[in-house]
Amino acid sequence: MPIPITVFTGFLGSGKTTTILSLLPQLPKDYKVVLLKNEFGDVEVDSKLAKQSSLAAVSEILNGCMCCVLVGQMQTALLEIRDKYRPDRIIIECSGSAFPATLAFQIRELERQTEGDLKLDAIVTVVDAENFVGYEDTSPTAKMQASYTDIILINKWELVDERALDIVLDHLHTLNDLTPKIRCRGRDGVDPSLIFGLESKLFLQPDQAGAFPGHHDEVETLSLLAGCVAEHDHQHCQHHHPEAVDDVPDAIEEKVLRDALERLLPKETIWRVKGFIRLEKGVFILNWAFGRYDLTVSGDEMTGAVKLTVMGQRGEVRRDVAKFARALGARIQ
Repeated sequence: MPIPITVFTGFLGSGKTTTILSLLPQLPKDYKVVLLKNEFGDVEVDSKLAKQSSLAAVSEILNGCMCCVLVGQMQTALLEIRDKYRPDRIIIECSGSAFPATLAFQIRELERQTEGDLKLDAIVTVVDAENFVGYEDTSPTAKMQASYTDIILINKWELVDERALDIVLDHLHTLNDLTPKIRCRGRDGVDPSLIFGLESKLFLQPDQAGAFPGHHDEVETLSLLAGCVAEHDHQHCQHHHPEAVDDVPDAIEEKVLRDALERLLPKETIWRVKGFIRLEKGVFILNWAFGRYDLTVSGDEMTGAVKLTVMGQRGEVRRDVAKFARALGARIQ
């Protein structure tokens, strides 16, 4: 049997990981799924959350977007997953700025190379109803993700009123009138039967590649660090950043963190903050997107107090994250 591949796209913070993880409890217990994730930066936050689920395995591609500079890594990773795990399905979770057409072309090429053993099942786009109209205006990629897809999942719709939801639907219908649009059920996500087994007809012909614009490098990514974030960093920190060793507390006060998260991150230009942070009661995974955030207990230890990746509008991130960084005693890299 061919191994179907489902690709999840969606802008930063749309809820792709939550939607994917919500599918797993609804699948048969012997159904084997491997998740291939493409992270921005080098903070493996979403993968850490995914590993706490019932996935057979999680593979990661870091520090770049696999729809352009890391295309070769994606193809290699898919072949390795096939050979090592032989799963019932592979799910690819793209970075927030990935253009789905480019990924689909590469998977179609693997279909031909493997004589159909790996097969594109569907491109699924997750849309954040609370913020889509805002980031759609500044992001060509967000429009492309909604345009070139087999199905659109509308997430966080329960957080907006009916008029705002109608505006989002109008925008989506303008971009893609024929594609089904399904509302997610909060943390329960969506029924797998609605998105598995679609057997996508998108991008079947190799010459379609020239019909679509390329990837847009519109997301800027920076790191925030406080203290040494790994044991091998200690000597480096002492030599290059003595303040990271001497002046940063062992932990951030939770009140300070929450105040900074709620007041100092403008969601117009800062779209996503994720990573690890040490509070007085332990190490936590932070996920912040467009003004909303979660803190999840991490089972791992870390040295240092802060290791965060910040993503936002190119040219604006360093300036607009400066106050937040100062509040946490973190340096920007």
